[in-house]
Amino acid sequence: MQEVLDFLANIPWWAWILIILLIIAIGDIFFNKKHTIKHNFPIVGHLRYALESIGPELRQYIVANNREELPFNRRERGWIYASAKNVNNYEGFGTDQDIFSTHYIFINNALLPYKLPNGHPNIKNSGLIPSAKVMGAWNKRKRPYRPASIINISAMSYGSLSARAIESLNEGCKLSGAYHNTGEGGLSPYHQKGADVVFQIGTGYFGVRDQDGNFSMEKLVKLVQENPQVRAIELKLSQGAKPGKGGVLPAAKISKEISEIRGVPMGKDVVSPPYHSTFDDVEGMVEFVEKMAQATGLPVGIKSAVGQLKDWEKLAKIMQEKDHGPDFISIDGGEGGTGAAPPSFADHVSLPWIYAFTDIYKIFQRYKLTERIVFVAAGKLGFPAKAAMAFALGADIINVAREAMMSVGCIQAQSCHTNTCPTGVATQNKWLQSGINVKDKAMRTNFYFVKFRKELLQISHACGYEHPCQFRTDDVDINLSDKNLAKTLATTFSYHKDEVNFASVQQLLDCPHLGGNLNLEHMRQTEDAID
Repeated sequence: MQEVLDFLANIPWWAWILIILLIIAIGDIFFNKKHTIKHNFPIVGHLRYALESIGPELRQYIVANNREELPFNRRERGWIYASAKNVNNYEGFGTDQDIFSTHYIFINNALLPYKLPNGHPNIKNSGLIPSAKVMGAWNKRKRPYRPASIINISAMSYGSLSARAIESLNEGCKLSGAYHNTGEGGLSPYHQKGADVVFQIGTGYFGVRDQDGNFSMEKLVKLVQENPQVRAIELKLSQGAKPGKGGVLPAAKISKEISEIRGVPMGKDVVSPPYHSTFDDVEGMVEFVEKMAQATGLPVGIKSAVGQLKDWEKLAKIMQEKDHGPDFISIDGGEGGTGAAPPSFADHVSLPWIYAFTDIYKIFQRYKLTERIVFVAAGKLGFPAKAAMAFALGADIINVAREAMMSVGCIQAQSCHTNTCPTGVATQNKWLQSGINVKDKAMRTNFYFVKFRKELLQISHACGYEHPCQFRTDDVDINLSDKNLAKTLATTFSYHKDEVNFASVQQLLDCPHLGGNLNLEHMRQTEDAID
């Protein structure tokens, strides 16, 4: 035995490498029945698969240029990261954008910008922009709600995101005055750190379901009464990533905590159907919205991706005839979001936000309903210039999901559906989550929101307006693919948005229904830190 050990010890290192490679080659040639490349090209084939596995990282950090990546390019991610970290988010030497590309937008500035009068609230808080509209005002809900921020966090459930990520976002919303949409996974303890909450109800009725999985009005009323931070209810009809497709929560992912939050049994797969069991048609949906609003006193809205328009036309007609219906409508772009979806859905089903929103806005404009509805826009709009475009088309509020995730550390690894998110944002892996410092990430969310609003307000002032709601459809040009390269949004989409009833920012702040639990002193401290 000692002689064998001595013999092995005397084998040079390079010979060991050759022996290992020979063993791998023999295994590839004689035993590999699954991979043709490895069988035909032993050893070298392994290099091919290794490069394929790190291909996204190679393209993201080495190959792709600053404006090339999707869904968010390096410049966009860099602006979010810099804003969230409260460092310089400017760029020099001019734009590196292809300003003649299709769908490129130009915002038409005024000859003389808006000048803040003495004592204006935005002098001390340049990142303070409440919503110009009140949710539930028209329908006379018992607890109307004016969001204190025009940018808020879109629906992301605890389960799809980690506990620490949700907690960071909620605390960041509290600091900045924004609201936090729970997603359809129920109201978790991590959504309850002080921010206003919009409670979303999906087809699984998680958190407000009975033992048979049916919707329970009793549980919804109890939830609202016990959690006064819940300021509105959103009924999710579909989402941009996979409209009309249900989902399955595997039994293996249902912890005791998730079971209690969602009201589902452990040890059994939970199916979210593509449709609601509580109603069968548009009229039934409107009545369901009204019942929830009457029972809770809260504004109730709907969220949907957009494809066929006939049911939207029917909805507008019912609302006009019955004089009630959703208090707000969230239009989700078909660009997709944090939710995992088959490529066929994510790539092709439902319209991108700009087409979806303009189609829907025109329908409600024809029925003279735009004044009573708060339009919420979601679809890669978490950048000031894109938000200005959205407001020009008629949006009242911007919801962000992936952009908010980036503010707490997401690096666009695109592994949200694998439970292996390297930053701990979209995983339930305890070790990966442990790297998230909640206090630090909450402040980053705060800085992102404040800097976003500040820059959007600067764009608004440059165009001669006090508030983004005053943007008109003629204030933005968009490049098209014909000889008349750039046209206004009004010309492109064949409508002018209706004027929003707005007097002043101070009037919005004086509203008794203003949410956000605004701490203006803290916001001034944030302002000082930014300056």
